[in-house]
Order: sequence, then structure tokens, then C-alpha cells
Amino acid sequence: MSHQPIVVSECKSSAERRQFVEFQWEIYKDNPQWVPPLISERMAFYDRTKNPFFEHSEAALFVARRGGHIVGTIVAILNNRHNAIHHEHTGFFGGFECINDFEVARALFDTARDWVKARGMTVLRGPTTLSFNDEIGLLIRGFDKPPRVLMPYNPPYYAELVERYGFQKAMDLYAWWVSTQTAADKRLAQLERIAAGIQKRKNFVVRNADFRHLDREVAALKRIYASSEGAWRDNWGHVPMTDHELAHVVRNLKQFADPDFIFIAEVDGEPIGLAVSLPDVNQPLRKAYPNPRTPELWTLLKFLWYRRTTINAVRFILLGTLPEYRASGVESLLIYRTLEAARRRGYIGGELGWILETNDAMNRINQAAGAEIEKVYRIYDYRIS
Repeated sequence: MSHQPIVVSECKSSAERRQFVEFQWEIYKDNPQWVPPLISERMAFYDRTKNPFFEHSEAALFVARRGGHIVGTIVAILNNRHNAIHHEHTGFFGGFECINDFEVARALFDTARDWVKARGMTVLRGPTTLSFNDEIGLLIRGFDKPPRVLMPYNPPYYAELVERYGFQKAMDLYAWWVSTQTAADKRLAQLERIAAGIQKRKNFVVRNADFRHLDREVAALKRIYASSEGAWRDNWGHVPMTDHELAHVVRNLKQFADPDFIFIAEVDGEPIGLAVSLPDVNQPLRKAYPNPRTPELWTLLKFLWYRRTTINAVRFILLGTLPEYRASGVESLLIYRTLEAARRRGYIGGELGWILETNDAMNRINQAAGAEIEKVYRIYDYRIS
């Protein structure tokens, strides 16, 4: 079969999209660390009628076949909001899954390159699962541990395929791990004194989110994270969500979010910082193990069963303050409040990430909290000639 030609074709129908999604099980069938997704969730994610990303941007799903068998997949992406905000002509790729064969990888990357080039792009960047607001990065360190919730995973050989094609490092992303015991040893009382110091100057409080007033909490999230003036405005690659995208994310995450792990810092009643963490639902999902041969209802029932006893960690998915409150101690306080909540639940710790390698302030805070870099993800660029 290896001598047969490689044919790359675009997925046009729902059935073809399902083949695209299900190919992952072929790549990871012998990998004990991989956490399979729910097929229905991935199908909806790539559905142009269901994902609000497609209201402003476009993407094309491709599969590579050899001898009639799927041997690889890739998504070519045109993120119009990214290019408008960052004044770039950058296309993206995601959904890259491939057997360990460079000829297959080259055919996939050629296809994505040509697709974005035809739309005027001069750089191909990735992997990004549609946008920086989704799972991004190629795992290059930390293969011996399963990914936390909403973080990607891939075989070690993917980096060799990507770099052999000619991609160059654009940015590394760190995933830090800190145990609740370490947090306790770092003396939470010191952080409480930081809060007291801020309190003396202004009317400062840190509170948990209240899902009974979801509109108010979404407004805080929008101000701090999803606006052009928010905490992430200077982050490399960040693109604020549209209102529809934000509502879509909140609706999806609310299914397994826990208000005990969502903190909002306020000054005079106005939100100035937040920490959004999720219980690591990848742990029960890995045990439930979604797969194409098992009815998804049965998988969901198993997930709910394992969820009661399996989760022992959180992942900080958002952590930041408005620029004028950086270096005030608020970020550290939010970390410790989250880890203290995790300790009360009997959790062993939390993952802080991803964090840009260039985000010196946040990386110093993580280090000071006793965290260690557990995984490294890489974003690559390819210059299109």
C-alpha cells in the first residue's frame, strides 16, 4: 500500500466529516494517554451551521487516502478576525493527524498551504483548532501524562513531520503544574495580606461566580477576556471573541463548570480580574472512552458515573487582570484562592496553562507559587513563497 499514490480530498458531507473525526482512533488506538473526544461534540465543532467561528471566518477539512484508506487529516483555516486585528496575512492549520509517514504529511501540508495561499496568505501557522480560543499547539514535551481538559495531545513523531516540512518555531506555550500541598506550604496567609493591602487603598473583593446571575458574570468575562481592552489585549495571537462566540463557549462550558472554581476580583464593584478553572473532566472522559463502536448515550452514562469519583485536579483556563492591576498581587491571590478551593475538595492540584513563553510576569507568578512546567506546546510558522 505504501507505493500507492496519496490522494487528498476535501470533506464536503456530514458522512465525510465523521470519517475525518473518527480517524483519530486509528492514530491513538495503542496510546494510553490520549483522551478521546465525544464524536457529537467534534461533529458540531466543525459544523458551519453550529460553530459561530464560521460567521466571520472559514475552514476546509481534508483527508489523505492511500489505497482507499484514510492515512491523515488536516484543516486549512482562514481566520479573518485574526488578520484584521493583527494586520497579518496568516493562514492556519489544525486537525492534523497523520500516520508516521512524511510523504503523507507533506501532501497534507501542501494542501493546507495551497488553500491559504489561494486566499492571499503569506504564512501558514499552527496547529490551532480553528482559533486561539480553542485547543492549540503541538505537544513537544510531556508525552507521559494525559492532557488536561481542553488541552491537545499528539504522538511525539508529529514534531519531526512538521519540522521536516520546513515549519519553524513561532512560540512555545507552557502548562504549569502546582500541587495543593505546595500551595499550602507557600502560606496562603501571605496572599490574604496582599488582598488586605489592596483593600486599604480601594474597595477590593474576590468573590465566586454566581450562575443565578449569569448575564452579570458573562459581562465580567467579556470585559476582562473578550474585549480589545481586556487583560489579554497584548497577548501574542489573541483575538477577542464575538458576543455570539462568547455565549456559545459559556453555554458549552456551563455543562461541567463549577462556580467554586470561578473567581472574580472587583474594585468598587467593577470586575478587574478573574480566574476561571474547570474540574479536569478529561479524567472521567478517559475512563468512559468514547469511540465510534459504542453508542454515545452509554458513553455519557459511564462518564457521569466516573465523574463522581475520578476528578482530582483542575485546570486554570483563564487567569488575568486588567493591565492597570498587573503586578498588584491579584493574580497570585486568584491562584491561591483556586487551589485552596481545590484542597477543600480533596484535589491534588491544578494545571496553569497555557502560558506564553514570553509572558514573563505570569511565568514568574507561577514559579513563585511553586509550580513547575509539566508540558510544552509549540506553535509553528511556515513562510509561503
